[in-house]
Amino acid sequence: MFARIFTIVFLILLIADIYIFVLYIRKLTEKTLLRVLWFVPSLILMGGLYFFFYAEGRYSHREVFMIIFMAIALPKIIFTIVSLPDLLLRPFFKWKAYPFTILALLAGLGTIYVVVYGSTVGKTRFTVREVEFSSPDLPASFDGYRIVQLSDLHIGKWEGKKEPIKHLVEIVNAQRPDAIMITGDLVHNVATELNGYEDILSALKAPDGVYSILGNHDYGMYKSWGSKAKEKENLSSLKKRQQTMGWKLLNNDHTYLTKDNEKIALIGVENDGAPPFPKYGNLPEAMKGTEDSKFKILLSHDPTHWRREVLKTDINLMLAGHTHGTQFSLWGFSPASFVYPEWGGIYKEGKQALYVNVGIGTVGVPFRFGAWPEITVITLRKK
Repeated sequence: MFARIFTIVFLILLIADIYIFVLYIRKLTEKTLLRVLWFVPSLILMGGLYFFFYAEGRYSHREVFMIIFMAIALPKIIFTIVSLPDLLLRPFFKWKAYPFTILALLAGLGTIYVVVYGSTVGKTRFTVREVEFSSPDLPASFDGYRIVQLSDLHIGKWEGKKEPIKHLVEIVNAQRPDAIMITGDLVHNVATELNGYEDILSALKAPDGVYSILGNHDYGMYKSWGSKAKEKENLSSLKKRQQTMGWKLLNNDHTYLTKDNEKIALIGVENDGAPPFPKYGNLPEAMKGTEDSKFKILLSHDPTHWRREVLKTDINLMLAGHTHGTQFSLWGFSPASFVYPEWGGIYKEGKQALYVNVGIGTVGVPFRFGAWPEITVITLRKK
């Protein structure tokens, strides 16, 4: 899998380097050494990409390297794509500066800004997003009920950076939620990532409690354990730690939120993903016993679960995460839309709705732009 990705990235970067060299660099100098030096940064980048990723990602500076890679490689690629129309203009016009070349320079500089901002400010730009969901099935006493949803903390990615997580907890508590719901990927790989963060996260408070489910990363499936026993022990430790923090983990199970002698069902399933992600969820088992509840909320990490199964049930509202919005969004567009029809925000079908939170943490690259780390406040309304 990596070999294929590596080859594609290498070819794209090589094409961009050759394109820029032929049209621009070789006109700037006739010195062979300077011309050869143009290709050196890309060779170093590709060597670093091979080193950090092909060696199973065991090197602590991998993410820093990826930021450097993006800051150098992406502007070249963007410049090449944007300036291509000038190739059609060159045979007919002998301008000193071509319009798409100028536009490409601006796009390249913009790309550098996006990478730098996203990797410094953007990844901790916690954003509160308020939405309402109205339903005739909602018990009257729950009109105005406030839920804060968090997702995809990937707490291991915050190692040594406790202050942003403390700030996150302060923001959440300031919303005065009736309940807090965390839709998976609390850790990135191992339960021990929570060391030093349990006291911080246990400060999340809501009158009706904090509820959570498991996401694909919580199972430790991206780490080589050496034995099934160690893998199982890690998952058991993660569950116990959440219990210690005062959270209620819903593993193919349900509970009830009650108010003025009325109740709504809160259902949670284990990760129920589309391939290649694991499918451990058992929705029928989790819903068993909730038949008499008129209003149901489901916590399920992967948004694809909504169309695969949830829309066939009487669940009113599903909360999911997983997509991260690819950690990038511009003018409402995210590359995540190529993979996930529902990648961020609220989606409705008849009386049912899905909300996809784009997450707090990061995967692969410590970067966010547009798809800012999200704290969702969902207010329930009686229609």
